[in-house]
Amino acid sequence: QSLMVESGGGLAQTGGSLNLSCVVVGFTFRNYWMYWVRQAPGKGLEWVANISPSGATTAYRDSVEGRFTISRDNAKNTVFLQMNNLKDEDTAMYHCASGDGDIRGHTWLQYETWGQGTQVTVSS
Repeated sequence: QSLMVESGGGLAQTGGSLNLSCVVVGFTFRNYWMYWVRQAPGKGLEWVANISPSGATTAYRDSVEGRFTISRDNAKNTVFLQMNNLKDEDTAMYHCASGDGDIRGHTWLQYETWGQGTQVTVSS
């Protein structure tokens, strides 16, 4: 059974930083693309970033480009999201997800597996 557990969320000030982690068990992590998606209260799912199985290819939504960095450690079955210069609009529940390919989807069914999420709240 696949399991993905996110951590690292919390309360941050505008302009601050947080580093999210997602540990994966139950499938061959190094074979899968990994994604970070987020959902703010009352809003739909929003793709944030993705990373290829080797880590060589990454992509970001425009609003986080230059502020967020996705990375992975295949030896530790872990994907990370370093978030710098946080803005109020980054407040959301952040989930990691797995899949195949450069998916930038906004529906859960576009991803194969996802975790329960970690809450990020940014306040000035």
